[in-house]
Amino acid sequence: MSEYVTPPGHQHPERWREDLNPAAQAGENSGPGPGDTAVAPLTAAELKTAHDVLPGFTDDELRAIPVLRAGQRFEQGATYLDLRHRGRGAFTATGDMAANDEHWYVRKDTVGYQLWDRLLGVRRP
Repeated sequence: MSEYVTPPGHQHPERWREDLNPAAQAGENSGPGPGDTAVAPLTAAELKTAHDVLPGFTDDELRAIPVLRAGQRFEQGATYLDLRHRGRGAFTATGDMAANDEHWYVRKDTVGYQLWDRLLGVRRP
C-alpha cells in the first residue's frame, strides 16, 4: 500500500491556502526563490555611494564584489557581511532571511579571501 504525501503548502483547501500558509517554501534551499532574478548579479561598483562606503577600494575590486539584490534570499548557513555596516562583522544566515534595499550583503564564498579580509578590515603582514 503506497502512502500519499501532500506537497508542501497543499494541506489546506486552495481558497484558504495563501492565508493559512503564505510562505510555504520559506527557509527551503531548493533553488531560486520568488525574489531571485535571472539577471546579472549586482556588483558593489554599481552602487552609487560605494566609493564613500568602501574608501580605498579600486573600481576593479568593487566590480569583483557581488551584492545581493533586494528580495534575494540568503543561503542558510552561509557567511555574509553587510557592506554598509562592516563594523558589525560577518554573520551566518538562516534560511528565512532575505536582502533589502537598506543593506548591501555580500556572501563570503563569492569573493577571494584577500578581498574578504580587506572588507572585514583584517590586516595581515
